Formats: sequence, C-alpha cells, structure tokens
Amino acid sequence: MLLALFLVFGQLSLMAVGGANAVVPEMLRMVVNEHGWMTAAEFTALFAIAQSAPGPNVLIASLVGWQMASLPGAAISLIGICGPSSILSFYVAKLWQRFRDYRLCHAIQRGFAPLSIGLVLGGAWLLAGIANTGWSAWLLCAVSALIA
Repeated sequence: MLLALFLVFGQLSLMAVGGANAVVPEMLRMVVNEHGWMTAAEFTALFAIAQSAPGPNVLIASLVGWQMASLPGAAISLIGICGPSSILSFYVAKLWQRFRDYRLCHAIQRGFAPLSIGLVLGGAWLLAGIANTGWSAWLLCAVSALIA
C-alpha cells in the first residue's frame, strides 16, 4: 500500500503545474476509479478538509494517505507529492537561469499561468459536480470567484 501511495502521488507531483490543486481531477481518477481506495464523495470531503485547513494545497495527499495507511501513509503520500517535483524544480531552475533571456523561456513562462488556471478551474468544476449541492452553492462559488 505504501509503495502504491508513493507511486500515485509521485506521478501526480510531476504533473502538478501550478500546485496540487491543478491535478485534483487526475488525483480523483487515480484514487477513486483506478485504485478504488475511496468513493468520489469521500475524496471530495477530504479535499474540503484540506482546503479549509491552513497550509499548502498538498494537504489533500496527506489526508488520502492517512485514510489509506494511517501515519505512514500520510508521510509517504506527502513525500510522493513533494519529492519528485522538488528535485525536478531544482534542476530546471539551474537550467532556467542559464537560458532565461531566450524568447522561448519567456513564452513558456507566459503559457504556464493560463495552463495553471485552466487546470485548477477544471478541478473545481469536477468537484462541484460531485458535491451536487444545488444552485445556492454554485451562486456562492461564483460570487467568491468574482471577489477573489
């Protein structure tokens, strides 16, 4: 179980452009549909808890790990979601410094913002559909988005 948790969150780590919220749809697919570790409703509840707690967005990984394998599961999931992307970021940053003045680098940087926004909005749409709480929740969500 611990190896499976590490592999799932390690893969997600390398896809998380813009943070853990950007891979929520894929996380849900892997945790719920592929591995069957929990239901979509349980995942959505854990996501809500992770978002309400102070701290980084990777808390969802720890909560899924905790649900599956207690403290060791939480630790392994957190290492999985943070480790690979941290190592990759370190080496990419060194390379980026070397080529930062190239036009291609500027284009890549400009492309990451809309990519991240799209991934996060896609995840929000997916989770809102699972929560299925009615029009008042959609209205509150829209007003909150406009205020933010």
